[in-house]
Amino acid sequence: MLRKVPHTYVIIFVLIVFSALLTWMIPGGEFVRETVTVNGVERSVINPDSFHYIESNRQSWQIFSAFFDGFVNTAPIIAFILMIGGAFWILNESKSIDIGIYSFLQFSKKWERSRVLRKLGVNNIILTGIMLMFSLFGAVFGMSEETIAFTIIFVPLAITMGYDSIVGVSLCFVAAALGFAGAFLNPFTVGIAQGLSDLPLFSGIEYRIVMWVLINAAGFAYILWYAARIKKHPEKSLVHDDDQHWRHRNSENNIRIDYNVPRTAWYSFLFLTVVLLAFSYSQPITDLNIGNHVFRFPAVPVATALFILFGILSLRKSVHFYILNLLLFTVVFLIIGVMGYQWYVMEIATLFLALGVFSGIAAGNTANQITQSFIAGAKDILSAAMVVGLAGGIIVVLEDGKIIDTILYGVSKTMQDMGKVGSVTAMYLIQTFLNIFIPSGSGKAALTMPMMSQFSDLIGISRQATVVAFQLGDGFTNMITPTSGVLIGVLGIARIPYEKWVRWVAPLIVILSVLGFLLLLPTVLLPLNGF
Repeated sequence: MLRKVPHTYVIIFVLIVFSALLTWMIPGGEFVRETVTVNGVERSVINPDSFHYIESNRQSWQIFSAFFDGFVNTAPIIAFILMIGGAFWILNESKSIDIGIYSFLQFSKKWERSRVLRKLGVNNIILTGIMLMFSLFGAVFGMSEETIAFTIIFVPLAITMGYDSIVGVSLCFVAAALGFAGAFLNPFTVGIAQGLSDLPLFSGIEYRIVMWVLINAAGFAYILWYAARIKKHPEKSLVHDDDQHWRHRNSENNIRIDYNVPRTAWYSFLFLTVVLLAFSYSQPITDLNIGNHVFRFPAVPVATALFILFGILSLRKSVHFYILNLLLFTVVFLIIGVMGYQWYVMEIATLFLALGVFSGIAAGNTANQITQSFIAGAKDILSAAMVVGLAGGIIVVLEDGKIIDTILYGVSKTMQDMGKVGSVTAMYLIQTFLNIFIPSGSGKAALTMPMMSQFSDLIGISRQATVVAFQLGDGFTNMITPTSGVLIGVLGIARIPYEKWVRWVAPLIVILSVLGFLLLLPTVLLPLNGF
Protein backbone atom coordinates (compact mmCIF):
# COMPACT_ATOMS: atom_id res chain seq x y z
CA MET A 1 0.00 0.00 0.00
CA LEU A 2 1.45 3.34 -1.07
CA ARG A 3 1.96 6.04 1.52
CA LYS A 4 -0.25 9.01 0.98
CA VAL A 5 1.69 12.15 0.16
CA PRO A 6 1.01 14.97 2.65
CA HIS A 7 -1.22 17.81 1.53
CA THR A 8 0.57 21.02 0.50
CA TYR A 9 -0.85 22.75 3.58
CA VAL A 10 0.68 20.04 5.77
CA ILE A 11 4.07 20.47 4.11
CA ILE A 12 3.98 24.22 4.71
CA PHE A 13 3.00 23.76 8.36
CA VAL A 14 5.91 21.34 8.86
CA LEU A 15 8.27 23.95 7.39
CA ILE A 16 6.88 26.58 9.75
CA VAL A 17 7.46 24.27 12.71
CA PHE A 18 11.02 23.57 11.49
CA SER A 19 11.67 27.31 11.16
CA ALA A 20 10.44 27.79 14.72
CA LEU A 21 12.84 25.06 15.91
CA LEU A 22 15.70 26.91 14.24
CA THR A 23 14.95 29.96 16.40
CA TRP A 24 15.73 27.77 19.45
CA MET A 25 19.02 26.54 18.00
CA ILE A 26 20.40 29.66 16.27
CA PRO A 27 21.18 32.74 18.39
CA GLY A 28 19.51 36.02 17.55
CA GLY A 29 21.51 38.65 15.73
CA GLU A 30 21.16 41.67 13.53
CA PHE A 31 22.97 44.16 11.36
CA VAL A 32 22.47 47.90 11.59
CA ARG A 33 20.44 49.15 8.61
CA GLU A 34 20.98 52.41 6.80
CA THR A 35 19.16 54.05 3.93
CA VAL A 36 20.97 54.59 0.63
CA THR A 37 19.81 55.75 -2.78
CA VAL A 38 20.21 53.07 -5.47
CA ASN A 39 19.41 54.03 -9.06
CA GLY A 40 17.22 56.86 -7.82
CA VAL A 41 15.32 54.73 -5.27
CA GLU A 42 15.88 54.74 -1.52
CA ARG A 43 16.62 51.30 -0.10
CA SER A 44 17.45 49.96 3.34
CA VAL A 45 20.78 48.11 3.34
CA ILE A 46 22.97 46.59 6.03
CA ASN A 47 26.23 47.95 7.36
CA PRO A 48 28.48 44.91 6.81
CA ASP A 49 30.65 45.67 9.86
CA SER A 50 27.76 46.16 12.27
CA PHE A 51 26.66 42.61 13.09
CA HIS A 52 26.02 41.93 16.75
CA TYR A 53 24.22 39.24 18.69
CA ILE A 54 20.95 40.12 20.39
CA GLU A 55 18.59 38.34 22.71
CA SER A 56 16.92 35.40 21.01
CA ASN A 57 13.23 35.61 20.25
CA ARG A 58 12.34 31.93 20.22
CA GLN A 59 9.13 31.07 18.44
CA SER A 60 6.59 28.63 19.92
CA TRP A 61 2.87 29.43 19.84
CA GLN A 62 3.73 31.95 17.10
CA ILE A 63 3.64 29.08 14.58
CA PHE A 64 -0.13 29.66 14.60
CA SER A 65 -0.12 33.45 14.57
CA ALA A 66 2.39 33.26 11.70
CA PHE A 67 -0.48 32.22 9.44
CA PHE A 68 -2.29 35.49 10.12
CA ASP A 69 0.86 37.57 9.61
CA GLY A 70 1.67 35.59 6.49
CA PHE A 71 -1.72 36.49 5.03
CA VAL A 72 -1.20 40.15 5.93
CA ASN A 73 2.28 40.31 4.41
CA THR A 74 1.27 38.56 1.18
CA ALA A 75 -2.10 40.33 0.87
CA PRO A 76 -1.20 42.00 -2.47
CA ILE A 77 -0.38 38.64 -4.09
CA ILE A 78 -3.49 37.01 -2.58
CA ALA A 79 -5.73 39.81 -3.88
CA PHE A 80 -3.96 39.59 -7.24
CA ILE A 81 -4.70 35.85 -7.52
CA LEU A 82 -8.34 36.24 -6.55
CA MET A 83 -8.92 39.09 -9.01
CA ILE A 84 -7.15 37.22 -11.80
CA GLY A 85 -9.19 34.09 -11.08
CA GLY A 86 -12.46 36.01 -11.15
CA ALA A 87 -11.57 37.89 -14.33
CA PHE A 88 -10.52 34.79 -16.24
CA TRP A 89 -13.62 32.91 -15.17
CA ILE A 90 -15.66 35.59 -16.92
CA LEU A 91 -13.52 35.06 -20.03
CA ASN A 92 -13.91 31.30 -19.70
CA GLU A 93 -17.70 31.64 -19.60
CA SER A 94 -17.57 33.37 -22.98
CA LYS A 95 -15.63 30.39 -24.47
CA SER A 96 -13.31 32.90 -26.14
CA ILE A 97 -10.08 31.39 -24.80
CA ASP A 98 -11.13 27.90 -25.90
CA ILE A 99 -12.02 29.18 -29.36
CA GLY A 100 -8.70 31.04 -29.49
CA ILE A 101 -6.75 27.89 -28.61
CA TYR A 102 -8.71 25.85 -31.14
CA SER A 103 -8.18 28.44 -33.90
CA PHE A 104 -4.47 28.67 -33.08
CA LEU A 105 -4.03 24.89 -33.27
CA GLN A 106 -5.98 24.73 -36.53
CA PHE A 107 -3.75 27.46 -37.96
CA SER A 108 -0.57 25.74 -36.79
CA LYS A 109 -1.55 22.57 -38.67
CA LYS A 110 -0.87 24.47 -41.90
CA TRP A 111 2.78 24.62 -40.89
CA GLU A 112 2.94 20.83 -41.26
CA ARG A 113 2.98 21.36 -45.02
CA SER A 114 6.52 22.71 -44.77
CA ARG A 115 9.07 19.90 -44.86
CA VAL A 116 11.58 21.90 -42.82
CA LEU A 117 9.07 22.84 -40.12
CA ARG A 118 7.71 19.29 -40.05
CA LYS A 119 11.21 17.93 -39.50
CA LEU A 120 11.91 20.38 -36.67
CA GLY A 121 8.50 19.69 -35.17
CA VAL A 122 5.77 22.29 -35.35
CA ASN A 123 4.93 21.85 -31.68
CA ASN A 124 8.58 22.31 -30.72
CA ILE A 125 8.64 25.59 -32.63
CA ILE A 126 5.44 26.77 -30.92
CA LEU A 127 6.66 25.83 -27.44
CA THR A 128 10.09 27.38 -28.01
CA GLY A 129 8.60 30.60 -29.37
CA ILE A 130 6.32 31.04 -26.36
CA MET A 131 9.13 30.25 -23.89
CA LEU A 132 11.54 32.61 -25.62
CA MET A 133 9.07 35.47 -25.32
CA PHE A 134 8.57 34.93 -21.57
CA SER A 135 12.29 34.45 -21.01
CA LEU A 136 12.91 37.83 -22.61
CA PHE A 137 10.28 39.34 -20.31
CA GLY A 138 12.13 37.86 -17.32
CA ALA A 139 15.52 39.06 -18.57
CA VAL A 140 14.47 42.60 -19.44
CA PHE A 141 11.98 43.69 -16.77
CA GLY A 142 11.98 40.82 -14.30
CA MET A 143 8.60 39.27 -15.08
CA SER A 144 7.56 37.13 -12.12
CA GLU A 145 4.19 37.81 -10.50
CA GLU A 146 2.67 38.42 -13.93
CA THR A 147 3.10 34.74 -14.85
CA ILE A 148 0.32 33.87 -12.40
CA ALA A 149 -2.18 35.39 -14.83
CA PHE A 150 -0.77 33.57 -17.85
CA THR A 151 -0.89 30.18 -16.14
CA ILE A 152 -4.66 30.09 -16.67
CA ILE A 153 -4.08 30.47 -20.43
CA PHE A 154 -1.16 28.15 -21.07
CA VAL A 155 -2.18 25.17 -18.95
CA PRO A 156 -5.36 24.57 -21.00
CA LEU A 157 -3.34 25.18 -24.18
CA ALA A 158 -0.77 22.55 -23.19
CA ILE A 159 -3.49 20.05 -22.27
CA THR A 160 -5.22 20.61 -25.61
CA MET A 161 -1.92 20.07 -27.46
CA GLY A 162 -1.51 16.68 -25.78
CA TYR A 163 0.87 17.66 -22.98
CA ASP A 164 0.24 18.18 -19.27
CA SER A 165 -0.09 21.05 -16.81
CA ILE A 166 3.63 20.94 -16.01
CA VAL A 167 4.39 21.83 -19.63
CA GLY A 168 1.80 24.61 -19.44
CA VAL A 169 3.47 26.09 -16.35
CA SER A 170 6.86 25.73 -18.02
CA LEU A 171 5.76 27.83 -20.99
CA CYS A 172 5.31 30.95 -18.87
CA PHE A 173 6.57 30.55 -15.29
CA VAL A 174 9.69 28.42 -15.88
CA ALA A 175 10.59 30.33 -19.03
CA ALA A 176 10.34 33.65 -17.20
CA ALA A 177 12.37 32.19 -14.33
CA LEU A 178 15.12 31.15 -16.76
CA GLY A 179 15.20 34.67 -18.15
CA PHE A 180 15.17 36.07 -14.61
CA ALA A 181 18.19 33.93 -13.68
CA GLY A 182 20.14 34.91 -16.80
CA ALA A 183 18.89 38.49 -16.82
CA PHE A 184 20.94 41.14 -18.58
CA LEU A 185 18.67 44.17 -18.09
CA ASN A 186 16.54 43.28 -15.04
CA PRO A 187 16.45 46.42 -12.87
CA PHE A 188 15.18 44.50 -9.81
CA THR A 189 18.14 42.12 -9.53
CA VAL A 190 21.11 43.10 -11.70
CA GLY A 191 20.34 46.82 -11.50
CA ILE A 192 20.02 46.92 -7.70
CA ALA A 193 22.98 44.59 -7.11
CA GLN A 194 25.25 46.67 -9.33
CA GLY A 195 24.02 49.91 -7.79
CA LEU A 196 24.79 48.64 -4.29
CA SER A 197 28.22 47.49 -5.50
CA ASP A 198 29.06 50.90 -7.03
CA LEU A 199 29.29 49.41 -10.53
CA PRO A 200 28.11 51.08 -13.76
CA LEU A 201 24.49 50.11 -14.31
CA PHE A 202 24.17 46.98 -16.48
CA SER A 203 27.88 46.83 -17.16
CA GLY A 204 29.18 43.43 -18.26
CA ILE A 205 26.07 42.93 -20.37
CA GLU A 206 27.99 41.05 -23.08
CA TYR A 207 28.78 38.10 -20.83
CA ARG A 208 25.30 38.19 -19.30
CA ILE A 209 23.76 37.75 -22.74
CA VAL A 210 25.98 34.68 -23.23
CA MET A 211 24.76 33.38 -19.86
CA TRP A 212 21.14 34.00 -20.83
CA VAL A 213 21.55 32.05 -24.08
CA LEU A 214 23.20 29.05 -22.39
CA ILE A 215 20.71 28.95 -19.51
CA ASN A 216 17.79 29.07 -21.94
CA ALA A 217 19.35 26.36 -24.10
CA ALA A 218 19.64 24.02 -21.12
CA GLY A 219 16.19 24.83 -19.72
CA PHE A 220 14.36 24.69 -23.05
CA ALA A 221 16.03 21.38 -23.95
CA TYR A 222 14.86 19.82 -20.69
CA ILE A 223 11.29 21.09 -21.14
CA LEU A 224 11.10 20.00 -24.80
CA TRP A 225 12.47 16.55 -23.89
CA TYR A 226 9.84 16.16 -21.20
CA ALA A 227 7.08 17.49 -23.47
CA ALA A 228 7.97 15.00 -26.24
CA ARG A 229 7.97 12.17 -23.69
CA ILE A 230 4.53 13.10 -22.37
CA LYS A 231 3.16 13.60 -25.87
CA LYS A 232 4.18 10.02 -26.69
CA HIS A 233 3.22 8.48 -23.33
CA PRO A 234 0.66 10.69 -21.53
CA GLU A 235 0.30 8.16 -18.73
CA LYS A 236 3.91 8.83 -17.66
CA SER A 237 3.02 12.37 -16.57
CA LEU A 238 3.46 12.95 -12.85
CA VAL A 239 0.21 14.92 -12.88
CA HIS A 240 -1.79 12.67 -15.21
CA ASP A 241 -4.54 12.14 -12.64
CA ASP A 242 -4.44 15.74 -11.39
CA ASP A 243 -4.94 17.03 -14.94
CA GLN A 244 -8.32 15.31 -15.13
CA HIS A 245 -9.79 18.65 -14.02
CA TRP A 246 -8.40 20.39 -17.09
CA ARG A 247 -9.28 17.54 -19.48
CA HIS A 248 -12.84 17.50 -18.14
CA ARG A 249 -13.02 21.26 -18.45
CA ASN A 250 -11.83 21.11 -22.08
CA SER A 251 -14.26 18.30 -22.95
CA GLU A 252 -17.17 20.37 -21.67
CA ASN A 253 -16.41 23.19 -24.07
CA ASN A 254 -18.15 23.08 -27.42
CA ILE A 255 -15.65 24.51 -29.91
CA ARG A 256 -18.32 25.26 -32.54
CA ILE A 257 -18.08 28.97 -33.22
CA ASP A 258 -21.37 30.79 -33.15
CA TYR A 259 -20.63 33.91 -35.15
CA ASN A 260 -22.48 36.67 -33.34
CA VAL A 261 -21.76 40.19 -32.19
CA PRO A 262 -24.09 41.47 -29.46
CA ARG A 263 -24.80 45.17 -29.49
CA THR A 264 -23.12 45.38 -26.08
CA ALA A 265 -19.83 44.36 -27.71
CA TRP A 266 -19.90 47.54 -29.77
CA TYR A 267 -20.80 49.56 -26.67
CA SER A 268 -17.79 48.03 -24.90
CA PHE A 269 -15.55 48.83 -27.86
CA LEU A 270 -16.73 52.44 -28.18
CA PHE A 271 -16.37 53.14 -24.46
CA LEU A 272 -12.84 51.70 -24.33
CA THR A 273 -11.91 53.61 -27.49
CA VAL A 274 -12.93 56.90 -25.86
CA VAL A 275 -11.02 56.04 -22.68
CA LEU A 276 -7.87 55.04 -24.57
CA LEU A 277 -8.02 58.13 -26.78
CA ALA A 278 -8.20 60.28 -23.65
CA PHE A 279 -5.31 58.32 -22.15
CA SER A 280 -3.35 58.82 -25.38
CA TYR A 281 -3.97 62.55 -25.21
CA SER A 282 -2.74 62.77 -21.61
CA GLN A 283 0.23 60.42 -22.21
CA PRO A 284 1.40 61.13 -25.78
CA ILE A 285 4.94 60.00 -25.03
CA THR A 286 6.06 57.21 -22.70
CA ASP A 287 9.57 56.79 -21.29
CA LEU A 288 10.16 53.06 -21.69
CA ASN A 289 12.92 51.84 -19.38
CA ILE A 290 14.98 49.04 -20.89
CA GLY A 291 18.01 48.44 -18.73
CA ASN A 292 19.76 51.73 -18.14
CA HIS A 293 18.39 53.13 -21.39
CA VAL A 294 15.22 55.19 -21.66
CA PHE A 295 13.38 55.21 -24.98
CA ARG A 296 10.82 57.94 -25.59
CA PHE A 297 8.06 56.43 -27.69
CA PRO A 298 4.33 57.15 -28.27
CA ALA A 299 3.50 53.74 -26.83
CA VAL A 300 -0.04 54.53 -25.66
CA PRO A 301 -1.21 56.24 -28.88
CA VAL A 302 0.28 53.44 -31.02
CA ALA A 303 -1.29 50.73 -28.87
CA THR A 304 -4.62 52.59 -28.94
CA ALA A 305 -4.57 52.86 -32.75
CA LEU A 306 -3.83 49.15 -33.08
CA PHE A 307 -6.56 48.30 -30.58
CA ILE A 308 -9.11 50.27 -32.62
CA LEU A 309 -7.98 48.64 -35.88
CA PHE A 310 -7.99 45.05 -34.58
CA GLY A 311 -11.14 45.73 -32.57
CA ILE A 312 -13.10 46.66 -35.68
CA LEU A 313 -11.72 43.68 -37.61
CA SER A 314 -12.53 41.24 -34.79
CA LEU A 315 -16.04 42.63 -34.26
CA ARG A 316 -16.79 42.07 -37.94
CA LYS A 317 -16.19 38.36 -37.33
CA SER A 318 -17.35 37.40 -33.84
CA VAL A 319 -17.51 38.69 -30.28
CA HIS A 320 -15.18 35.84 -29.27
CA PHE A 321 -12.36 37.29 -31.33
CA TYR A 322 -13.09 40.75 -29.97
CA ILE A 323 -12.68 39.40 -26.42
CA LEU A 324 -9.39 37.78 -27.48
CA ASN A 325 -8.41 41.19 -28.83
CA LEU A 326 -9.14 42.62 -25.37
CA LEU A 327 -6.89 39.95 -23.86
CA LEU A 328 -4.10 40.70 -26.35
CA PHE A 329 -4.11 44.42 -25.63
CA THR A 330 -4.37 43.80 -21.91
CA VAL A 331 -0.96 42.14 -22.26
CA VAL A 332 0.30 45.00 -24.44
CA PHE A 333 -0.73 47.64 -21.90
CA LEU A 334 0.67 45.47 -19.11
CA ILE A 335 4.09 45.63 -20.78
CA ILE A 336 3.78 49.38 -21.35
CA GLY A 337 2.69 49.87 -17.74
CA VAL A 338 5.52 47.81 -16.27
CA MET A 339 8.27 49.27 -18.46
CA GLY A 340 6.98 52.82 -18.66
CA TYR A 341 5.04 53.48 -15.48
CA GLN A 342 6.52 50.97 -12.96
CA TRP A 343 3.26 49.09 -12.51
CA TYR A 344 3.15 46.31 -9.94
CA VAL A 345 0.53 43.80 -8.78
CA MET A 346 -2.12 46.38 -7.85
CA GLU A 347 -2.15 48.02 -11.28
CA ILE A 348 -1.86 44.69 -13.10
CA ALA A 349 -4.73 43.16 -11.10
CA THR A 350 -6.84 46.24 -11.87
CA LEU A 351 -6.05 45.86 -15.56
CA PHE A 352 -7.17 42.23 -15.62
CA LEU A 353 -10.28 43.02 -13.60
CA ALA A 354 -11.22 45.57 -16.25
CA LEU A 355 -10.55 42.90 -18.88
CA GLY A 356 -13.01 40.57 -17.17
CA VAL A 357 -15.73 43.19 -16.73
CA PHE A 358 -15.58 44.47 -20.31
CA SER A 359 -15.39 40.91 -21.65
CA GLY A 360 -18.60 40.10 -19.77
CA ILE A 361 -20.27 43.24 -21.12
CA ALA A 362 -19.15 42.39 -24.66
CA ALA A 363 -20.58 38.88 -24.33
CA GLY A 364 -23.96 40.38 -23.45
CA ASN A 365 -23.97 39.34 -19.80
CA THR A 366 -25.93 41.27 -17.20
CA ALA A 367 -24.28 42.87 -14.18
CA ASN A 368 -25.52 40.02 -11.97
CA GLN A 369 -24.16 37.39 -14.36
CA ILE A 370 -20.75 39.07 -14.46
CA THR A 371 -20.72 39.26 -10.66
CA GLN A 372 -21.69 35.61 -10.27
CA SER A 373 -18.97 34.55 -12.73
CA PHE A 374 -16.38 36.60 -10.88
CA ILE A 375 -17.36 35.05 -7.54
CA ALA A 376 -17.22 31.57 -9.06
CA GLY A 377 -13.73 32.24 -10.40
CA ALA A 378 -12.48 33.65 -7.12
CA LYS A 379 -13.96 30.65 -5.29
CA ASP A 380 -12.32 28.22 -7.71
CA ILE A 381 -8.89 29.77 -7.14
CA LEU A 382 -9.25 30.45 -3.40
CA SER A 383 -7.14 27.44 -2.37
CA ALA A 384 -4.22 28.74 -4.45
CA ALA A 385 -4.48 32.16 -2.81
CA MET A 386 -4.59 30.60 0.66
CA VAL A 387 -1.41 28.62 0.03
CA VAL A 388 0.43 31.87 -0.69
CA GLY A 389 -0.63 33.31 2.66
CA LEU A 390 0.27 30.13 4.53
CA ALA A 391 3.72 29.98 2.91
CA GLY A 392 4.29 33.58 3.95
CA GLY A 393 4.18 32.36 7.54
CA ILE A 394 7.58 30.70 7.08
CA ILE A 395 9.25 34.05 6.50
CA VAL A 396 7.35 35.59 9.42
CA VAL A 397 8.73 33.01 11.87
CA LEU A 398 12.31 33.46 10.64
CA GLU A 399 12.11 37.26 10.76
CA ASP A 400 10.38 37.43 14.13
CA GLY A 401 12.87 34.90 15.46
CA LYS A 402 15.69 37.34 14.59
CA ILE A 403 17.83 34.64 12.96
CA ILE A 404 18.02 35.67 9.30
CA ASP A 405 20.89 38.09 9.93
CA THR A 406 22.66 35.48 12.07
CA ILE A 407 22.39 32.96 9.24
CA LEU A 408 23.77 35.52 6.77
CA TYR A 409 26.66 36.43 9.07
CA GLY A 410 27.52 32.80 9.76
CA VAL A 411 27.56 31.61 6.17
CA SER A 412 29.60 34.64 5.05
CA LYS A 413 32.38 33.50 7.37
CA THR A 414 32.73 30.29 5.38
CA MET A 415 34.29 32.22 2.47
CA GLN A 416 37.52 33.05 4.28
CA ASP A 417 40.77 31.49 3.00
CA MET A 418 39.12 29.73 0.04
CA GLY A 419 40.88 31.39 -2.89
CA LYS A 420 39.16 33.10 -5.80
CA VAL A 421 37.34 30.09 -7.26
CA GLY A 422 36.44 28.77 -3.83
CA SER A 423 35.20 32.14 -2.63
CA VAL A 424 33.01 32.89 -5.64
CA THR A 425 31.63 29.34 -5.39
CA ALA A 426 30.86 29.94 -1.71
CA MET A 427 29.07 33.19 -2.61
CA TYR A 428 27.02 31.29 -5.17
CA LEU A 429 26.06 28.61 -2.63
CA ILE A 430 25.26 31.21 0.03
CA GLN A 431 22.96 33.16 -2.28
CA THR A 432 21.27 29.92 -3.32
CA PHE A 433 20.78 28.92 0.32
CA LEU A 434 19.47 32.34 1.35
CA ASN A 435 16.95 32.30 -1.49
CA ILE A 436 15.01 29.70 0.49
CA PHE A 437 14.49 32.22 3.28
CA ILE A 438 14.44 35.45 1.25
CA PRO A 439 12.79 34.79 -2.13
CA SER A 440 12.68 38.51 -3.01
CA GLY A 441 15.54 39.29 -5.39
CA SER A 442 15.65 43.00 -4.60
CA GLY A 443 15.33 42.32 -0.87
CA LYS A 444 18.18 39.83 -0.89
CA ALA A 445 20.35 42.20 -2.92
CA ALA A 446 19.86 44.93 -0.31
CA LEU A 447 20.70 42.46 2.43
CA THR A 448 23.75 40.72 0.96
CA MET A 449 25.46 42.89 -1.66
CA PRO A 450 26.90 45.55 0.71
CA MET A 451 28.74 42.76 2.54
CA MET A 452 29.62 40.58 -0.47
CA SER A 453 30.96 43.41 -2.61
CA GLN A 454 33.31 44.61 0.13
CA PHE A 455 34.42 41.07 0.89
CA SER A 456 35.25 40.56 -2.80
CA ASP A 457 37.65 43.55 -2.63
CA LEU A 458 39.56 41.90 0.22
CA ILE A 459 40.11 38.62 -1.64
CA GLY A 460 40.78 40.12 -5.07
CA ILE A 461 37.55 39.11 -6.83
CA SER A 462 35.80 41.46 -9.23
CA ARG A 463 32.63 42.99 -7.79
CA GLN A 464 31.02 42.09 -11.09
CA ALA A 465 31.71 38.42 -10.35
CA THR A 466 29.99 38.88 -7.00
CA VAL A 467 26.93 40.29 -8.75
CA VAL A 468 26.85 37.27 -11.08
CA ALA A 469 27.05 34.93 -8.08
CA PHE A 470 24.09 36.76 -6.56
CA GLN A 471 22.14 36.72 -9.82
CA LEU A 472 22.53 33.00 -10.45
CA GLY A 473 22.06 32.06 -6.81
CA ASP A 474 18.89 34.11 -6.71
CA GLY A 475 17.42 32.82 -9.96
CA PHE A 476 17.35 29.04 -10.12
CA THR A 477 15.85 28.15 -6.75
CA ASN A 478 12.91 30.50 -7.35
CA MET A 479 11.47 27.50 -9.21
CA ILE A 480 11.46 25.25 -6.14
CA THR A 481 11.52 27.25 -2.89
CA PRO A 482 8.24 26.89 -0.95
CA THR A 483 8.56 30.44 0.39
CA SER A 484 8.01 31.92 -3.09
CA GLY A 485 4.49 33.29 -3.27
CA VAL A 486 4.65 33.34 -7.06
CA LEU A 487 5.60 29.65 -7.33
CA ILE A 488 2.95 28.57 -4.84
CA GLY A 489 0.36 30.74 -6.59
CA VAL A 490 1.20 29.32 -10.02
CA LEU A 491 1.08 25.72 -8.77
CA GLY A 492 -2.21 26.38 -7.03
CA ILE A 493 -3.80 27.75 -10.19
CA ALA A 494 -2.42 24.89 -12.29
CA ARG A 495 -3.56 22.37 -9.61
CA ILE A 496 -0.11 20.79 -9.45
CA PRO A 497 0.74 19.34 -6.00
CA TYR A 498 3.95 20.86 -4.67
CA GLU A 499 5.62 17.50 -4.02
CA LYS A 500 5.01 16.39 -7.62
CA TRP A 501 6.41 19.67 -8.90
CA VAL A 502 9.56 19.12 -6.82
CA ARG A 503 10.02 15.66 -8.35
CA TRP A 504 9.82 17.17 -11.84
CA VAL A 505 11.83 20.34 -11.34
CA ALA A 506 14.61 18.93 -9.09
CA PRO A 507 16.66 17.45 -12.00
CA LEU A 508 16.34 20.75 -13.88
CA ILE A 509 17.53 22.67 -10.80
CA VAL A 510 20.56 20.36 -10.53
CA ILE A 511 21.40 20.86 -14.22
CA LEU A 512 21.04 24.63 -13.98
CA SER A 513 23.00 24.81 -10.70
CA VAL A 514 25.95 22.96 -12.26
CA LEU A 515 25.72 25.19 -15.33
CA GLY A 516 25.65 28.22 -13.04
CA PHE A 517 28.87 27.09 -11.37
CA LEU A 518 30.54 26.66 -14.77
CA LEU A 519 29.37 30.10 -15.84
CA LEU A 520 30.91 31.59 -12.70
CA LEU A 521 34.41 30.33 -13.47
CA PRO A 522 35.12 32.70 -16.39
CA THR A 523 34.23 35.68 -14.15
CA VAL A 524 37.35 35.01 -12.04
CA LEU A 525 39.59 33.19 -14.55
CA LEU A 526 39.16 35.17 -17.78
CA PRO A 527 39.51 38.89 -18.64
CA LEU A 528 35.89 39.67 -19.51
CA ASN A 529 34.65 43.08 -20.60
CA GLY A 530 33.15 44.90 -17.61
CA PHE A 531 34.75 42.53 -15.11
